[in-house]
Amino acid sequence: MSALEEKPLPIIPRTGPATATKDDGDPSRRSGSGSGAGSRAGGRRRRPGSSRGPGRGPGWIVYGCLAAVILGGMFPLWWSILIGSHDSTILSRDSFPMIPGGNFFSNAAAVIDTVPFWQATMNSVIVSTVTAVSVVFFSTLAGYAFAKLRFKGAVPLLVFVIATMAVPTQLGVVPLYQVMARLGWTGELQAVIVPGLVTAFGVFWMTQYLRQAIPDELIEAATVDGCSMIRTFWHVALPAAKPAAAMLFLFTFVLNWTNFFWPFIVLGPQNPTLPVALQQLQAAHFVDYSLVLAGATMATVPLLILFIFTGRQLVSGIMQGAVKQ
Repeated sequence: MSALEEKPLPIIPRTGPATATKDDGDPSRRSGSGSGAGSRAGGRRRRPGSSRGPGRGPGWIVYGCLAAVILGGMFPLWWSILIGSHDSTILSRDSFPMIPGGNFFSNAAAVIDTVPFWQATMNSVIVSTVTAVSVVFFSTLAGYAFAKLRFKGAVPLLVFVIATMAVPTQLGVVPLYQVMARLGWTGELQAVIVPGLVTAFGVFWMTQYLRQAIPDELIEAATVDGCSMIRTFWHVALPAAKPAAAMLFLFTFVLNWTNFFWPFIVLGPQNPTLPVALQQLQAAHFVDYSLVLAGATMATVPLLILFIFTGRQLVSGIMQGAVKQ
């Protein structure tokens, strides 16, 4: 063998942290580690009724509060149906029934015979629909101007519009009635429609919504494509404003449907709206509350039908407007 023959390298033991091979065979250590892990997992486990994470649903407290609110909101309607379905002696009974009776249709027929119910219903439909459509249209126009157009005096003018909401309606009744009398509109529906064609609340509502819903880049892109101001409003602002416009329409419709103060002053008993007509049921010395509440229930039915047919579209529109692109 030559001197250049390679010698075998020495084997060096691997150094490092002590392994747990011995501990792995120790059942006491395994059980201790398992119990520690179990205790830590038990500490992380949420208790029933504790605060939930962002992916969890609402708890029973939220559902309980919602149920209480729903029952509280349904109680006046239930009370009207209950009293309106009995005779006039129900309020003087010792034992008060909690189940509707069988006199509702006879009371409803008496309401129709006593007051001009169908004429008043048609007047309320005309006033509420025309006013709601007008408020949505003009408020959207004004809201788009305040939110996206730059003109001198925009901020002070918007502040002035918002400040008018602090003025009570009763302060303007006398001069407004004088104007309607000079125009010859007393007793006519236009005396109720024209003062409510646009509202400060509607302008403020649409301004705040359009300011967040429409990015400035979208309006600039429409301007670059050659769209005029009206066309940009019609094709860009109006579709984006549908969720807020639907909410404003329903709010204005319900507000005018239940409005009693101004129609009672400016309209006569020959051409009333529905709240003014129902007021005639309690004009005598003896008030039959079964007839009054039967009429109130009949006046509520059109609003319930409106919410049934438009509720799903309203919720879907609100959810669509809440999604950020």
